[in-house]
Amino acid sequence: MKKNNPLSSNQIIIQICLFLLAAISLFGGALQMYLGEPETSPRLDNIHRFMAGVYFSMGPLAIWTAITIRKHNHLIFFLAFSVLMAGVGRLISMSVVGLPSDIFLIYLVPELSLPFIMIVSQICLNRKLKNKDE
Repeated sequence: MKKNNPLSSNQIIIQICLFLLAAISLFGGALQMYLGEPETSPRLDNIHRFMAGVYFSMGPLAIWTAITIRKHNHLIFFLAFSVLMAGVGRLISMSVVGLPSDIFLIYLVPELSLPFIMIVSQICLNRKLKNKDE
């Protein structure tokens, strides 16, 4: 897609999802890095803060991808998969250890819904571009 063309509705939807992902990742990652896991062993706190750093790092990546949306195809699928797997990890934790506080349940909703919205939007965009080229 040429740089000066307006974004398609699918690209705008993906951008919105990416900006939401960025906000959640930056806020959640920073908060968890700061708070750590106080009621546990140093080993588990170390792992928790490491994963919080990984979570935080998704924020700038999502922002960059949203801003440069015209350049990306496969990256959208990879980011969506990463977010979905984070949500699956939460579901596994809930089934094994039990339900956390409500804020973590709120995080789960976008982690399970945004990936599907992004994937469907990118597939639709790819089909439109393919049909346009034919």
